[in-house]
Amino acid sequence: MRLTNENVLIASLLGSQAVKSLPRFAAVQNEMAKHVIPPIPFLPIQNQGIIREEDSQEFENAWANDPQLPEDRQFFPFSFKKESEEQFYTLPWEPLISINARNNIAKRTVAKAGSQFIGTIKERFSTDDFEITITGAFYGNQLKGTSQETYPRKDMERLRDYLLTPERLEVNSEPLETLGINFIVIEEMNFPFTKGENVQAYEIRAVSDFNWDLLYERKVGILEVGDLEVGILEP
Repeated sequence: MRLTNENVLIASLLGSQAVKSLPRFAAVQNEMAKHVIPPIPFLPIQNQGIIREEDSQEFENAWANDPQLPEDRQFFPFSFKKESEEQFYTLPWEPLISINARNNIAKRTVAKAGSQFIGTIKERFSTDDFEITITGAFYGNQLKGTSQETYPRKDMERLRDYLLTPERLEVNSEPLETLGINFIVIEEMNFPFTKGENVQAYEIRAVSDFNWDLLYERKVGILEVGDLEVGILEP
């Protein structure tokens, strides 16, 4: 069967309501149903079907997680180390850092001050420790699979070693350095339930630690009184 203008017109009208208005349409439709019509190409160009074979490497990495961001691509990377170590350990996924500070103020109230003296007398000011909250998460290499394949065990074990160390940690973080904080002490840690086979969230609560020089040194001096030289202790 050739593709002519009349055949194209009939094929386009079969699916519309306009062809039903033609006389004896039902009789023509019943007669055509008795015969098997060969397929008519609507366009003269036929596309050849091509089956593309998937790369086996892409199929194996279908559940692979996104790679970790290096330190130079993080906005505020957070690094810390023990004082005995030389290299800083940078958290592979940039955490959220919250800092809270307050002043300690000694207050005194005036007895029977009346309405003329309102409030308290502030006698002494001191700055309390900075309270630091570090919130983040670790992500495994794969989204689906066994616990050995998905759970970020190595990252958790390395973080555990730092959190349980009985000494202060030296930190390297832009927000903390802005406030003059170079050392922190871990007070509390929390690992909440996290949705996802390859995700483990953590929350670290720490306080700042500054160097204090509390030793009072005395120097030995010589006091000359007339012809005598007497050794004394001078502050």
